[in-house]
Amino acid sequence: MKLLRRFFGPRGNREGHSVPLPPHMTPEEKRGESSPLPAPPLKTRPLEPPRPFSTLSRRIRIGIASDVGQARTSNQDAALAFMASAEMAGNPPPLGFVVVADGMGGHHDGELASAIAVQTLARHIIDEIVIPHLDGREYSAEQRTIPEVLSDSMHAANRAVQEQVPDGGTTATCAVIRGDLAYIAHVGDSRAYLISEGNVELITRDHSLVRRLQELGQLTAEEAEVYPHRNVLYRAIGQGESLEVDAATRRLPPSSSLLLCSDGLWSMVSEKKMLEILGEHRDPQEVCDRLVAAANASGGPDNITVVLVQMPD
Repeated sequence: MKLLRRFFGPRGNREGHSVPLPPHMTPEEKRGESSPLPAPPLKTRPLEPPRPFSTLSRRIRIGIASDVGQARTSNQDAALAFMASAEMAGNPPPLGFVVVADGMGGHHDGELASAIAVQTLARHIIDEIVIPHLDGREYSAEQRTIPEVLSDSMHAANRAVQEQVPDGGTTATCAVIRGDLAYIAHVGDSRAYLISEGNVELITRDHSLVRRLQELGQLTAEEAEVYPHRNVLYRAIGQGESLEVDAATRRLPPSSSLLLCSDGLWSMVSEKKMLEILGEHRDPQEVCDRLVAAANASGGPDNITVVLVQMPD
C-alpha cells in the first residue's frame, strides 16, 4: 500500500518520527502493498421512515468546541458546523453540515492542512448542496446524490492539501444533515458516533495501523490500548493522489445526537462518560464544553475537538 509506506517514511506519525513496521505484519504489508485481507465494510441497516420536515424546522441544535489540550502548544484541529432552516413555500427540510479535521505534519503544516480541508469541504457543500436546496430545486436524475457530492468534496480537499501543504496531512470526518438523515464521509481516525436511547454507536472505522492490526487478528483490544504506534494512520487527506473515502447513512431518531470528534476526545473520554455528560446537559454547546473539560481532566495530551448535532424530541 503506497500510502502506508509513505506514512512509515520520514513523517511516520503525527509528531513526525519514523516508525518501524511491526515484525508480525505480513510480507505484503511490510512492502507497503495492499493487505491480503480486505477491511470489513461499514455496517448498514434499513432506515426508519422519515419524520415530517415541519416537526424538525428550527429545532435541530448544534454545539462546537475545540481546545489545544494540556500538552500541545498549538491546535492542529479544525471544525465547522452550520444548520440552515427555512420557513417558505415548499417547506424545505432543515439542512446542515458538520466537519472535524485533525492535522498532521508539524504544527504549522498540520494547522494549515486541517483548515484547508475544512474550508474546501464547506465550499463544495455550500455550492452544490446548500444553495440548490435553499433555491428550492428539485432533485433530478442528472444531479449527483449527497453521498456523491461528499465523496467528490473529500477528493477536492485531498488535492487542495497536496497542492498547498505538501508536507501536511489531515483526517476529516463530516456529515450533511438533511431533515433527519445524516450522510457521513470519513477518512482517518476522527470519529462519528450516533447516540440514542442510552446507546452509543461508533459509525466510522479508524484508518489507523493499530485498528488494522486488530482487524487482522494480530492485536487484542487490550494490546491496542498500549501499542506504541497507535497514532499512525494508513489513510489521510493530503497523503496521496488516490483517496478511498468511507461513507455511511443514518436516520437520526427523536432526541438522538450525532457526535463528531478528534482522537483527543475519544481516546480520553469513554463512551460511558459521553453518555453521562449528555444525560446531564440538554444544551449541545454545554455538552461540547463539558466533553472538552473531561478530556482535559483526564490529561489532555492532544488537541480536543467535538461537534454535536442534537435532534428534537
